[in-house]
Amino acid sequence: MHIFDDLDRRLIAMLREDGRVPISNLATILGVSRATAQARLDRLLDTGAVLGFTIRAREDHSDNSIRAMMLIEVNGRSTTAVIRQLRGMPELHSLHTTNGKWDLVAQLRAENLHDFDRVLREVRTIEGITNSETSILLSSV
Repeated sequence: MHIFDDLDRRLIAMLREDGRVPISNLATILGVSRATAQARLDRLLDTGAVLGFTIRAREDHSDNSIRAMMLIEVNGRSTTAVIRQLRGMPELHSLHTTNGKWDLVAQLRAENLHDFDRVLREVRTIEGITNSETSILLSSV
């Protein structure tokens, strides 16, 4: 387990914004030498604290699909069965377990409002789902 200090947190935050920023620019902004910035990055990679670098596409510009977050309450011990059914839906983008009132958080995607309405009805009829609340995602910031 890696314990992050302020420099690690700022370095990771900068890389989240732009994973392609040159190490010399990182060092300048962080107020450390290039060697220090490189050593910190190498250590974060070696320890597995940073798994790699990827591209993030602006989802709100990549297509015209409807995206939404659905909070789902599950009855008793049916969580595994509910997860199995949700995972079979092509409109399910991601699914997370959580605590508190809501047991699951699902990110859904549909091509249009008609399909989105159909997906909501399908999810709400899954046996074991007792309640849900859905919010359409308008933009990513």
